[in-house]
Amino acid sequence: MRVEGVYISSVGVFLPRRTSAEDAVADGLYDEEVYKASGLTGTHVSDGIPALDMAVTAARQALERSGLDAEDVESHVHSGVYYQGPDGSYPPAYVLRELGVGRVPSLHIRQGCNGMLAAMEVAVGQMTGAAEVETALLTTAQNFSTPLIDRWRGFGDSYILADGAAAAVLSSEDGFAELRSVNSGTLPELEAWHRGDESLLPPQDGAGEQLAVAERAALFNEREMSLAETVERIGAFDLDIVHRSLVDAGLNASDIARVIPINQDGRMIEFSVMAPLGLPMSRSSWDFGRSVGHVGAADLVISLDHLVRTGELAPGDHVLLLSQGPGWISSAGVVTIKEVPAW
Repeated sequence: MRVEGVYISSVGVFLPRRTSAEDAVADGLYDEEVYKASGLTGTHVSDGIPALDMAVTAARQALERSGLDAEDVESHVHSGVYYQGPDGSYPPAYVLRELGVGRVPSLHIRQGCNGMLAAMEVAVGQMTGAAEVETALLTTAQNFSTPLIDRWRGFGDSYILADGAAAAVLSSEDGFAELRSVNSGTLPELEAWHRGDESLLPPQDGAGEQLAVAERAALFNEREMSLAETVERIGAFDLDIVHRSLVDAGLNASDIARVIPINQDGRMIEFSVMAPLGLPMSRSSWDFGRSVGHVGAADLVISLDHLVRTGELAPGDHVLLLSQGPGWISSAGVVTIKEVPAW
């Protein structure tokens, strides 16, 4: 989808205390061989701050940076990977109430780590379509600090889960970056890769049981589709989404100054993204992301914020954003830096 007239006015980030992977190895929480092989160096842990409160903090920073007030927000899209509040509650309403935003439309997107790009895609429709929204607020947050999740090993060897939040303000007027394109798709034949063989009824409350995502995936690869075939299908599917976004933006892969994927094992990023695009790892955000941990859907905004603040992006630079989620869902977007904000 080619995008015109949508800009990223500002972003906001909240990250709690950092914990090093080296310390986790010493404490017996993280496997030393995995640590040495993956290149991941740390994560962020927030034991007592709820995900939604982190989202509010990130949103406040984004609004302050944009120079807008809460009453200027016309639409809100929130996403989260893990627990956002009690069953039956509505997370976006909490964020809006805490910020003092009025009675605007809101959505809660449950696409896992793909949530932020999915939110951008929805917001683009609101801003360029009949709704004629001029300012949209996007938020995402997660807190994995629970005995039900092993942040170091529970999601396989390629990830270390991190707590934190990010927010973005989209504007139809102007911003430090222009959104050029965004595309997404679903690979439904891999739906059970994250569900395993768990039934749809009755509800599984999982009381006292750790979330077994890696085990579910292994079971699927054993019974339904080999890991090699799964990886091959995902690779081809994800690259198709990327290529569509590049074409819609009128760019080639060689035009991309930086690639921002989700934070994971660098070997996965090189194999599935950088090498197929013919780009060196130095053009990815991995050197920063390896120290952050996988903050779910917040990874992309956190890395974009870092690259802008540290002067690693300049006006005219094209940035490729890409993320995935269970389902299998994949999204990719292209933004062009217009100016370096004075944050």
